[in-house]
Amino acid sequence: MGGEENFEFVYSEGMFVVDDAAAAIRDYASQGFDLVIAHGSQYGSSLQEIAPDFPETSFAWGTTVNTFDQPNIFAYEAASHEGGYVNGVLAATLTQSKVIGVVGPIETGDAKLYVDGFKAGVAATDPAIQVNVNYIGSFSDVALASEAATTHISAGADAMTGTAQMVVGAIGKAEEANVLWFGTQSNQSSLAPSIVVASQVYHWEVALREMIALIKEGTLGGQSFTANLANGGEVIEFNPDYALPDDAKALAESTVQGIIDGSITITLPE
Repeated sequence: MGGEENFEFVYSEGMFVVDDAAAAIRDYASQGFDLVIAHGSQYGSSLQEIAPDFPETSFAWGTTVNTFDQPNIFAYEAASHEGGYVNGVLAATLTQSKVIGVVGPIETGDAKLYVDGFKAGVAATDPAIQVNVNYIGSFSDVALASEAATTHISAGADAMTGTAQMVVGAIGKAEEANVLWFGTQSNQSSLAPSIVVASQVYHWEVALREMIALIKEGTLGGQSFTANLANGGEVIEFNPDYALPDDAKALAESTVQGIIDGSITITLPE
């Protein structure tokens, strides 16, 4: 691990079947990679089983803080409620119908945390706004996400958000209906430039750099990391193609700063 030019990166996509992902994890460890990352809360049990077989290999998984007390497992999570709160404030400021729709995957992990933060941001801005949440039970089912978005639009939503890879279906429906969209995890502006207002973008490299530094020092795991607005692991990126009013943008930016300096407290449901 001697600099970027000496790194070798390989990856496997579409690992929705846990057994297939476990086989890939074990294969990478067998090949001698220094760090094997399993990005998905569904892969925890696989790492628990595999990591002890490769004590000289570091493993990481997210989004969680649970290392299972294993000396060669790192964990990482996103404080997704922070950017969710900012998006909620923005959505509450811009909605005219006072109805907002949320398309969630499975009610767990950073997905639930984001949704809860978003709802808290809306409520703090205008508690009279109705926020309808639909968890579709899947991270990847684009068709179900599209159906959920259609239901929200039929119920009067003029602003929506959602999380996980399936939201491309919901964004498509939002674009067709000219409904505002607030993104998370990645910058979603290019998917629908006319209706995406802003996105909470994860910068996992903040945690990855720390992991690599620890591995080089001989610490192979046993620590967890959190990406948030303060450490740059989360960033609110505005869509330059959307004409966001200056006062709304200023409110979003002051909300980010308030979360960072602690003057804004995000109250989440129990």
